[in-house]
Amino acid sequence: MKNKIRNKVFIPFLYFFKSESASGIILLICAIIAIIMSNSSFATTYDHILHTYITIGYKQVSLSMSVLHWVNDGLMAIFFLVVGMEIKRELVIGELKSVKKTILPISAAIGGMIVPAIIYALFNYKKPTITGWGIPMATDIAFALGILSLVAKKVPKGIVIFLTALAIVDDLGAIIVIAIFYTSQISWGAFIMGLITFIALILANRFKVKFTSVFIIGGIILWFFFLKSGIHATIAGVLLGMVLPVGKNNEFKTSMSHRLERILIPWSAFVIMPIFALANSGITIDINSFSTLILSPVSLGIICGLFIGKQLGIFGISYILVKLKIAKLPSQVTKKHLYGASVLGGIGFTMSLFVSSLAFSDKTLLSSAKISIMVSAILSAILGTIIFKLKPETEK
Repeated sequence: MKNKIRNKVFIPFLYFFKSESASGIILLICAIIAIIMSNSSFATTYDHILHTYITIGYKQVSLSMSVLHWVNDGLMAIFFLVVGMEIKRELVIGELKSVKKTILPISAAIGGMIVPAIIYALFNYKKPTITGWGIPMATDIAFALGILSLVAKKVPKGIVIFLTALAIVDDLGAIIVIAIFYTSQISWGAFIMGLITFIALILANRFKVKFTSVFIIGGIILWFFFLKSGIHATIAGVLLGMVLPVGKNNEFKTSMSHRLERILIPWSAFVIMPIFALANSGITIDINSFSTLILSPVSLGIICGLFIGKQLGIFGISYILVKLKIAKLPSQVTKKHLYGASVLGGIGFTMSLFVSSLAFSDKTLLSSAKISIMVSAILSAILGTIIFKLKPETEK
């Protein structure tokens, strides 16, 4: 019986791991394509497409936004819906259910958010660019697991679960930061309507409403009101994911959340995130100004925050907790594995790009942030791969 329940929890995790791993490779390809297009004869066309306005609806009841905004505010709400469902699944029946099991990844994630933010703030103290402090806090699940999958045969499952749980907590932290610190002026009328919609969705869950359409329509209404309120619309996706019925262990496979997750994970991993990468990774690289960009306070804050801060925060906190016997390492996981995972935590790509688009409206600052995020990802991926490829040492 225990094995059956265990499989019901572990099989979705493996499915998620495989999807996110493959998605990381596709994300990288799309990012490279976007950079090539931005520095080729297609640059004008690329920019024109992103800033072309698309209207959905009719006259008074319509929404008009640029392609870039539809991607960042619309498609990414579905990505955040998947994130919300993943967080709820892990909290209810997964790795984040037990306090004993979660103390290590949760503490590591908190350390991996606070230290990079402090490092960025030190580089940008008393400067207008201080607004970008949230950029180096993120870890990209797809990219990190993508790199890990390249060496997965030599890696214990415990470290895969640790990195996934860490990245999910990291996502939750990023969502809270976006909601509180990267929200523009609030339109209280729209916010109250959104709040009423959210309460209605909670009640639908409470009274065991079984019609998926009720939650989907409610989610779209919630997204619309959040968009109009000034709170970032993607938060609606997270909230919807958190209120979808999950059920107990033995009910999970038939739950609404599980069914939707199985449908949406491939779309999120192989369609939405690659489109996001194509739309947001385009950087015009000017060799003459490259050194200036890469040595700016924004760049130094992001690179040092992601590449060094993540290692210090994740590994430092984990090492202290293990040393003090407050937490213990997962089965077969060594300190080398833990350090390798800490390095991979410096791959902030998707969420970091997303936060940078909220933090900076200036094109030069945004380009500087994007280049730095990519440099950090490359450095973290290379060092992480080297660490995991090294021969394991016997732990004391």
